[in-house]
Amino acid sequence: MKINYRERQSRAKMKIKVNLKGESFINSKIFKSYDIRGKYPEEVNEQVAYKIGQAFTKMVKQRRKVKKIDIVVGQDNRLSSPPLFRGLSQGIIDSGANVVSLGVCTAPMFYFASKHYKFDDGGIMITASHNPPQYNGFKIVKEVPIPIDSQTGLEKIKKMIIKEEFKISKTKGKIFKKSILQEYVKFNLKGFDFARMLPLRVVIDTGNTSSGIIIPEIFKKTKLKIAHLFPRLDGNYPNHPPDCLKKENLKQLQKEVLKKKADLGVAFDGDGDRIVFLDEQGKFISPNIITAALASTLAKENPGEKFIYTVRGSKIISEAIKEGGGRPVIWRVGHSYIKRKMRKDNILFGGEASGHYYLREHYFSEAPFFVLFKILGEMSQSKKKISELAKPFQRYFHSGEVNFKVKDKKKVLKTLEKKFSKGGKVLKIDGLRVDFPDWWFNVRPSHTEPVLRLVVEAKIKKLMEKKVKEIKSIILG
Repeated sequence: MKINYRERQSRAKMKIKVNLKGESFINSKIFKSYDIRGKYPEEVNEQVAYKIGQAFTKMVKQRRKVKKIDIVVGQDNRLSSPPLFRGLSQGIIDSGANVVSLGVCTAPMFYFASKHYKFDDGGIMITASHNPPQYNGFKIVKEVPIPIDSQTGLEKIKKMIIKEEFKISKTKGKIFKKSILQEYVKFNLKGFDFARMLPLRVVIDTGNTSSGIIIPEIFKKTKLKIAHLFPRLDGNYPNHPPDCLKKENLKQLQKEVLKKKADLGVAFDGDGDRIVFLDEQGKFISPNIITAALASTLAKENPGEKFIYTVRGSKIISEAIKEGGGRPVIWRVGHSYIKRKMRKDNILFGGEASGHYYLREHYFSEAPFFVLFKILGEMSQSKKKISELAKPFQRYFHSGEVNFKVKDKKKVLKTLEKKFSKGGKVLKIDGLRVDFPDWWFNVRPSHTEPVLRLVVEAKIKKLMEKKVKEIKSIILG
């Protein structure tokens, strides 16, 4: 008999409530490079959440050595988030710490609250980001903006859970609710002169996700004309999956941009930390171009500051930063690596090809609304369309990411390095990147899958296509 998602969720919740403190089986595959994530309820459920709450609280106690511990917990609007919150919170409370519940929020709201209100004990965001609705998980921070990843604590949490290294505290914690939406909106509006902005038409697709709670509040004091697609929160994500990078998920947004003759189209992912843009013709604008354009503007406004991008980022980013008077920093892919590097080197701004944008003034965390308002400000000041602002930065032809299933990743990387190192500038901070005068490529191992990811960029389209074929033949042997 087939069980639909809602029925499966309800049955699992009843069963887990009974067995909350009993024997548990933890699938080690849910521990990823940057977070904990899996299918609900087979892999991630209330019982697993309880153990994670216990493990994280124990880790905080070992690190902080203070009597009173307040752990911030936020959640996206997936159907499985409330039961996971109950399990997680009970694990924290039973371990003697308090839970500061933010309710339904986005990941940037969670990061904001953790730092803005000085909750230095850390926190957990319940979310599966851009994954389909049957998934859920946990993003864990020891202090904003530093996420706990596989190298800085997730492995330790996994081992603690497997060994059941927990004791119920004699003094239990409590749950406190904290409303942060209005303060978060105020924080994002700071520094922008909306009186000088043109009444531009913007179509925003929040795809029934938690970002939908922000849009009405953040735009009501502006002259901007907003059309809000799929504002109602629905954890089934009935209109399209919450991955804003996939073009098939942007079709409705494209249609609405053209129908309303809008100046800009915008889409968010499941937990609101990614943002993507469509121009007035409904065409997707690469996050590489957005990063280059914004970095150029910010570098001119802040000469001498550092800006970060990743090994798969376009060459135009470093060129735009230098032309603007800034200093480019190339780094590893992944938000946890970038946030640590930004904090260490006091970097002003950065962007990834995945649609993540980071800002120092936002506690070195994702700042999607800053990016949106900065673009709208540039459009208003210059009286130019977004496509016109993007055009000067469209100097190269980019392959996009091409994935290959490979058994021996190290062997392939060595072969590629031997083949292309002569005459090229080699960088090995994340896989292999080799730069030549008129083209470059990056091949890096996935942190979550048994694949190699290839990116090629060149001044001429034919050269880019030729090099993709050449490298592909080497990878596949």
